Amino acid sequence: MADTTLTWLGHAAFRIDTATGKRIYIDPFLNGNPKCPAGEQEPERADIVAVTHGHGDHVGDTVAIAQKHGSTVVAQVELAGWLGKQGVDEGLLVASNKGGTVEVAGIGVTMTSADHSAGDWNPDGGVPLYLGEPAGFVLTMENGFRIYHAGDTAVFGDMRLIGELYRPHIALLPIGDFYTMDPVQGAYAIRLLGVKTVVPMHYGTFPVLTGTPQRLRELTKDVADLQIIDLKPGETLTGRLKRLVAV
Repeated sequence: MADTTLTWLGHAAFRIDTATGKRIYIDPFLNGNPKCPAGEQEPERADIVAVTHGHGDHVGDTVAIAQKHGSTVVAQVELAGWLGKQGVDEGLLVASNKGGTVEVAGIGVTMTSADHSAGDWNPDGGVPLYLGEPAGFVLTMENGFRIYHAGDTAVFGDMRLIGELYRPHIALLPIGDFYTMDPVQGAYAIRLLGVKTVVPMHYGTFPVLTGTPQRLRELTKDVADLQIIDLKPGETLTGRLKRLVAV
């Protein structure tokens, strides 16, 4: 059986290829993302797209991917309704909510809290669009491997509950500052979650996102057995995922 692989596509976008061949995109901001490699901007297939919240740099190419590949789209109920109006077939939408777990193509998708905003400007003027609340996801692979994508968030105390309830093997955490956690908050989040493998995200895309993995490492030197893996956009984490499952 092949390994599960995790590929960072810049910003908060990831591609996951599971051990049984399922392909998952999280927050697929591909076109328009200055850090997304050119070869990753047009997915060749996609079984699942999970969207943490309604900002354009996270919804990204969701509609186009779903229309082209018939991908199942998991999003909070209000955001899912809006995506349906943008052209995603209603039969492809899984409109879940925080605390809920759905199974899609053998993958468990649990929606968690996040501390951020999630609306968008109304193109017709007037009241901004309500697109639900920000969220994160814990994805449980077919082999039991669990990945926590925190979405856009500040640190919040209930990250401890996420760690205790779901025990993610790896956490994808924003560290860029300005719009999300900085490395100081990220270091605190790592301690709350109790996670031992972290991939930083949502940094370096734009000049205001100044947080760095190096600073995150400096602030977590005292955390035993911690791996902070700063992937470059387009790089893939593979074999280490398989070994981490054997806990």
